[in-house]
Amino acid sequence: MDTTSARPLDGRTALVTGAASGIGRACAEALAAAGARVYVVDLSAGPAEELAQRIGGRAIVTDLSDPAAVDALPDDADIVVNNAGLQHVAPVHEFPPDRFTLLQRVMVEAPFRILRRTLPHMYEQEWGRIVNVSSVHGLRASAFKSAYVTAKHALEGLSKTVALEGAPYGVTSNCINPGYVRTPLVEKQIAAQALAHGIREDEVVERIMLDRTAVKRLIEPEEVAQLAVWLCSPAASYITGTSLPVDGGWTAH
Repeated sequence: MDTTSARPLDGRTALVTGAASGIGRACAEALAAAGARVYVVDLSAGPAEELAQRIGGRAIVTDLSDPAAVDALPDDADIVVNNAGLQHVAPVHEFPPDRFTLLQRVMVEAPFRILRRTLPHMYEQEWGRIVNVSSVHGLRASAFKSAYVTAKHALEGLSKTVALEGAPYGVTSNCINPGYVRTPLVEKQIAAQALAHGIREDEVVERIMLDRTAVKRLIEPEEVAQLAVWLCSPAASYITGTSLPVDGGWTAH
């Protein structure tokens, strides 16, 4: 492995879920730039294949809500970025149970199944890096997002457990906790909120999404990706079992 600053991940293999857009895409690009070969895992075939071809990776089109499909993913990744996610907004008493279950399958069970398969390889070589893309909602709750908040809190627990188990084998496991990131998922929320409240989309960002942040802007996916790459670098080898807020001061309250 090349430990130079330019390509610290030469010779490593990374698996990134939800890699065709948003944070996942930025992570796949940044990991490839750092030298890793990337499994681009996503439900969207076209964008996944385009990205994989561009960064020299391999596209794997799969549905993370299907346990059998998750169990068929490669088990030789040195780096796992559990990023895939989705959102549904409704009060608890109106929340569709099937949507609640879907969010848990994609955002909790799929990461568990992926790690269950990849950890033996990491343990054998005594090196591994797990980056779980959680959220500020893994540390704080918001109304009407019961499934998402539940899933992100569960991912936090899984990440910490893996950190304790993996430490003797040179494996680290951490969460990144962004606030609102400029992704397709968030852009859909902005449009929906604007319609629901009868206000402009820029007002949604300023008055609703950034209300609890000190830094009044959305986070860019590339900012999250650079932190993910840093967590895989030699400089972060002593950091494990933690949650790193990238939230513009949201959790400072």
